[in-house]
Amino acid sequence: MRASLRWAHSDLRAHRGEALFLVLATAGVVASLLLATALFGYATNPWQRTFAQVRGAHVTLHTTAFADASKLAGLDGVEAVAGPFPTAAVTLASRGSRAAAELRGIVGRPGTGRPLITSGHWLDPAVPDGVVLESSLARALLASPGDTLTLPGTARTLTVVGVADSAEPRYRPGERPGLVWALPSAVDGPDGQVAGLRLADPDDTGYVVQRAVTVLGAGAIGEVSTWQQARAEAQGDNRLLGQVLGLFGLGALAAAGFAVHGAISTRIRGHLRDISVLKAIGFTPGQVVRVFLLQHLGYALLGAVAAAALTEALGSGIPGRLGDAVGVWQGLPGHTVALFAVPVGAVLFIGATTGLAAWRAGRVPPVPVPRPAAPETGGLTGVARRALGARVPPALVLGWHKAFTRRPRSLGTVARLALPLLLIVVALSAWTTLDRFRSSPELVGLPAALSVRADASLGDREARALLERDPQVAAAHPGVEVAALVPGQTATIALRGFGTREEPYPFTLAEGRAARGPDEAVAGQGLLDLLHVRVGDWVRVTVGDRPQVLHIVGRSIEPEHAGRVVSTSLDTLRGNDPSLEPDLYQLRLVPGADPGAVAGRLAAAGDGLLDVHAVAGPAEGLSPLRAVVVGLIAVLALIGLIELLTAIGGTVREGERDLLALKAIGLSPRQITAITVTAASCTALAAVLLALGAGLPLAHWLIDAQGRSSGVGSGIARGPSPALLVPLGAAVVLGAAVLAALPAARAARRRLADTLSAVA
Repeated sequence: MRASLRWAHSDLRAHRGEALFLVLATAGVVASLLLATALFGYATNPWQRTFAQVRGAHVTLHTTAFADASKLAGLDGVEAVAGPFPTAAVTLASRGSRAAAELRGIVGRPGTGRPLITSGHWLDPAVPDGVVLESSLARALLASPGDTLTLPGTARTLTVVGVADSAEPRYRPGERPGLVWALPSAVDGPDGQVAGLRLADPDDTGYVVQRAVTVLGAGAIGEVSTWQQARAEAQGDNRLLGQVLGLFGLGALAAAGFAVHGAISTRIRGHLRDISVLKAIGFTPGQVVRVFLLQHLGYALLGAVAAAALTEALGSGIPGRLGDAVGVWQGLPGHTVALFAVPVGAVLFIGATTGLAAWRAGRVPPVPVPRPAAPETGGLTGVARRALGARVPPALVLGWHKAFTRRPRSLGTVARLALPLLLIVVALSAWTTLDRFRSSPELVGLPAALSVRADASLGDREARALLERDPQVAAAHPGVEVAALVPGQTATIALRGFGTREEPYPFTLAEGRAARGPDEAVAGQGLLDLLHVRVGDWVRVTVGDRPQVLHIVGRSIEPEHAGRVVSTSLDTLRGNDPSLEPDLYQLRLVPGADPGAVAGRLAAAGDGLLDVHAVAGPAEGLSPLRAVVVGLIAVLALIGLIELLTAIGGTVREGERDLLALKAIGLSPRQITAITVTAASCTALAAVLLALGAGLPLAHWLIDAQGRSSGVGSGIARGPSPALLVPLGAAVVLGAAVLAALPAARAARRRLADTLSAVA
């Protein structure tokens, strides 16, 4: 044991740089996986905890004011009913912020779907104008208990007495109104009612919705929301961040494992004589295997423990959503298990790849086998001979030949180096796709920069004139958005009528064509998946008691409503309901316009009659992904550096046997150095080409697959520009040449006695 430890210590001193790189790479990989675990927990558990605490409703039904919602209590599978409660659509203003809201009249705190007070107190009859705001709406209005809210266009005011969490879908500007609880007396002129159904079996949600629509009648249903939709919205971008971190963390773990395997294999080939001597003096094969295995397991364990300790101690201090996720995750029941299991799993994986290479070291015979005088693959190829005959510098020809003369080994080296580079290409593609949402939103389903809702007192012509008066508004497209029941009556989707036939709305199409004729529409991927239809099919949806039959002629990229959107022109919807008037306007701005400044001017010009919101894209919630991508690229670059140094070391060691022959034919030390540098550069170039050739299609497939699963749809992926990829590839090849130059020069200037000893 003492001899084994002495050998391991000597080997560590000889390869301190490699050991440090392995520790850092393992730490980066484990930290990525732990952060991914934290994000998954943060995405799912807070909503589930809130849903359990408030005894949330599995189905929330918005109906007309005169529907007999009391019938819902008699449906099979319904365990409890909250409501029905009267509702009224209002606009609230506070401290310069405005938001659309649903004012819900309620007496007492319901047993199902009861709000969870986080600050202030519940409604008090002694404060008749008091309201409780849902927490996401309170944040949007910058409101807290004691603040006064105004209702633009009226003299009414409301007093905030509390803020509460709810398991219902949260407020989303321009897309979903916020939730406000008030006493029934404060709901002036209710225009609908809402009821929440808690089910005995959540899996019966679709069936219960269908039965509820049948009992009340399709014309009585305004909107249906389910617990699955609320959970998906709550998870939102956090789950995607977790998926990205987990995917790249696992990829980096595989790359690190293969890099360790390659490093050990290369060292074994370079130290066959030393291992034989160890066996000759009494080391057993098991001892040799254990030394290599325990040594690299120690490196991996040190990196994993460091990553776990740093994540636990400092993770909650990371700015932004990652820090919040770690803080919440540390309070979850499975936190300790994950904190132990993730590092152990990473160490075991690295140990498995290490064990395979170490097993080969144990099979080295105790008597050194003489090395062959020439490579097993024979001499120069015909192409190499012709290149030498054409006076191509011999260093280039011999370097290229040296890089690829042993095909299985060369291909393995190229593949191991290409894996981290491939993951870097995928990470850069994700970065480029996010940048596209910011720089060119019109290409990813967001042609409008602002969404405006006009007061009912403003007519269409007056509203459009007011909006288009601003010099930076390029176009104001009138439209409506209503909830529509899908066939089977199990869910509601968003039915939009934007633009007119004379001034069509510029939907972003990924498939098919634009809707031009009557009854033609385009749909998001989420709607196509929900209805199991495709472009070219006809669909029937129901708005109130009016059926609307539409021909899907194209698939649009829809970042909102999980893609469950069918869009047509306002004229098409008016053909089914002539009294329909636009209630919102999508504004396209001139290039270079500041949406915030335009929104401020329009709000001031509207004098309380316009509710203006910036259209939020998916990239708004994914800003932490940029820091994640940078960190992952750093970890992958470190792993690639380990593999590159391993490949260079192996090339230099294997070249020692050729030094005498190269010197004998008259090559100078500089030319011999150039051979090794060329071999390393060719290996790096092959890895770069392989990474680009496989990484770009893989990135497109992964990003489009994520787009399809989220409902946005495929067609959003974009690869990095050549202006980024060419410098990246050049940096890898140039870095390989620079890293190979010094060890190659040392080897080329070795003394004759050292060279003879190396080839013995």
